[in-house]
Amino acid sequence: MKRLIPCLLVATALSGCAVGPTYHRPDAPTPQRYTALDGWSQAAPADTAPKGEWWSVYNDPVLDGLERKVTIGNQNVAAAEAVVRQTAATVSESRADLWPTLGLSFGARRSGGSGTSSSSTTTTSGNRFTAGLDAAWSLDIWGKVRREIEQARANTAAARADLANATLSAQATLAIAYFDLRATDEQQTLLTATANNYQKALTLTQNQYKAGITDRSDVLQAESQLKSAQASLTALTLQRGQYLHAIATLIGVPPDQLDLPSGALTTIVPVTPPGVPSSLLQRRPDIAAAERAVAAANANVGIAETAFFPTLDLSASDSASSSTLSKLFSAHNSTWSIGADVADTLIEFGARSAAVKGAKAGYDVEVARYRQTVLEAFQDTEDNLLALRVLCDEQTLREQAEASAGQAETIVLNQYKVGHVAYSDVITAQNATLSARVSTLTVRRSRLEASVSLIQDLGGGWDAGTLSAH
Repeated sequence: MKRLIPCLLVATALSGCAVGPTYHRPDAPTPQRYTALDGWSQAAPADTAPKGEWWSVYNDPVLDGLERKVTIGNQNVAAAEAVVRQTAATVSESRADLWPTLGLSFGARRSGGSGTSSSSTTTTSGNRFTAGLDAAWSLDIWGKVRREIEQARANTAAARADLANATLSAQATLAIAYFDLRATDEQQTLLTATANNYQKALTLTQNQYKAGITDRSDVLQAESQLKSAQASLTALTLQRGQYLHAIATLIGVPPDQLDLPSGALTTIVPVTPPGVPSSLLQRRPDIAAAERAVAAANANVGIAETAFFPTLDLSASDSASSSTLSKLFSAHNSTWSIGADVADTLIEFGARSAAVKGAKAGYDVEVARYRQTVLEAFQDTEDNLLALRVLCDEQTLREQAEASAGQAETIVLNQYKVGHVAYSDVITAQNATLSARVSTLTVRRSRLEASVSLIQDLGGGWDAGTLSAH
């Protein structure tokens, strides 16, 4: 073994710089401001931006409990976490190629045989013990292994960002499904109250018909309106069940294991400061994953370029052989060798150049995907900033329309009782009130969904700086 040490020490001095381009993050189209904020001043300091458990800004304990189960039970998140472990193992595997490999062997043999001659028969037998130690080292002179490590690390960082993105996506999808569920609960409450009012109106028309004040058609119209409301209420049962099943899947449990009692839709719509547009490059895990994919593709160019240079392999061995085990390691029984092999390809008809061109094209592909991801990120953010601004104004108008419709319904119903209007006018007023109330509820739900989407667009409090911590 002592003879191997000088060989290994000499080899460490032969390692050089890594071949290939030095990585720089590619430029991406980044706006100076968010146009959707024009004319809309947000009265919220930047330190209110959600971090970590971002859903806590809605102040809903049921939602809090469900969101915490996503990282435990969601199978898409579990798969993304397994990919992180898989890519991390590749880093260790690539790093091991920087060092020599050592092999040890030991053998024992016994042989025997017999022979005959004209005068006698003889028997021969013997023992043979062997031991060997081999070392081999492919020197990373041109940096191929180091580029492979660089690529593996970039892939691992991308996998971590993908895990964060999968988690954030599942959390946001759950929050939206939860708000849809609660909006359905409120709509059921609204339709139940409406059906009760329609029942009272039906009783009124029946009494007036019996008294000869009104026609049979008024009773039939009131019955039709009541049955339609009851049918709509029944349809909401299916809708609520589907939302509940979606939530169960998101937290990783069978649908029959989740039951959420009816509840109210929160009135809290958080205002999330978007910050400056350039901060989006660090706050969105999908952008970070796309950028790390570019880094991995850049390393792959270097790997392809190392094929133009010769390889240098060092080897050493020390072996011993003896007929007796006690004398196996005696100096006169051992043999050793140290050698070096240099290999290069002389003619390959452009295969290496083609491989480099392919690697560079792959790099260009990832750069384009990175820039497209950035563009889509700004589009999503602008869309939801605009949606929050417009929906806020729309909700105010919807609430005013709802109040007016309710007052009009009361007036028309009183006029019908004294015979001043036809029952068709009552139906029109009641339908207008119901439509206004449903529209207000729909806008409230849309505002909440837009706020969840905006938080997701802004990375949910995530920061690319966490990638360097691993």
